[in-house]
Amino acid sequence: MSSRTPFRGTSFRGAALLAVAALVVTGCGSDDDGGSSSSGGGGSSGAFPVTITTQFGDVEIEEEPTRVVALGWGDAETALALGVQPVGASDWLEFGGEGVGPWSEGLYDEAPEIIGTMEPSFEAIAALEPDLILDTKSDGTEERYELLSQIAPTVGMPEGVDPWQTTWDEQLELVGQALGRSDEAAEIADEVAQAFADAAAEHPEFDGTEVAVAAFTSEGFGAYVRGDARVDFMESLGFVNKPAIQEQADGDFAVDVSEEEVSLLDADLTVAFPIYVAASEFTSNPLWLTLPSVQEGRVVVLDDEVLASAFSIGTAPGILYALETTVPLFADALA
Repeated sequence: MSSRTPFRGTSFRGAALLAVAALVVTGCGSDDDGGSSSSGGGGSSGAFPVTITTQFGDVEIEEEPTRVVALGWGDAETALALGVQPVGASDWLEFGGEGVGPWSEGLYDEAPEIIGTMEPSFEAIAALEPDLILDTKSDGTEERYELLSQIAPTVGMPEGVDPWQTTWDEQLELVGQALGRSDEAAEIADEVAQAFADAAAEHPEFDGTEVAVAAFTSEGFGAYVRGDARVDFMESLGFVNKPAIQEQADGDFAVDVSEEEVSLLDADLTVAFPIYVAASEFTSNPLWLTLPSVQEGRVVVLDDEVLASAFSIGTAPGILYALETTVPLFADALA
């Protein structure tokens, strides 16, 4: 399914290693930090040095970072939530501007330099002279990690986590450790956990209800499985991802659904995401209209791009924003 397209097919030029190494030597050896700081205060210098265990081994961070580049999916707004303003960041959901959703707007004093996502410019990253790179949710290739690590200490995915499947709380914990703000991260984690618990308590009808989290792209239908932020969100409210979908999980965050298998998307509640297509292409599709959940109104199509992005980004700030709006939609559909 094409929802995989932004997350697959990364190619790295072998010459990039030499180019990055040269930049590290010639560009990052300056004693002048240009007067720019990514930290908004509130960090704990006493937290350093710190050792963080990641997919590719331990990462040593000797002192509190002041120039952070946030490359991973959601890393920038996670850092912002902890009071740190990255000097460079990737805009995975193409928000434009500062590269963050409305729930994180206004947290920058100065907009970051926007870095590419799947094929970032290592030269541009090195030119920012970072002392920390965050890449906690990405394709997880060792080649990407090695290239970034030549520029600055790089905190990649947690140990044992598949590409793109770092959870919001794992990301928050890693970024909090790297920035010396573990206490602040724990407070935000508690806030999110409490928000889920409150919503679930207010809607006992969610508990044990089967849900299908569907997608529709220019290539057709698909469904998300555990490890994707959308499914994790639903299950945190008490829903259960439809077993017939979950059984098809192959280590990726989504599975393809052929035209012959569209009935898989029928469930007690079907939640659907149009991906880079108009919602009307989804809702007018004849196969979609055959689903009992669609015919009976037990469906929520997230055609609001901002809300869908908050739901999909899977960060603590995005989750808190999404909970306020989506929970009533789910309740109405089940009613």
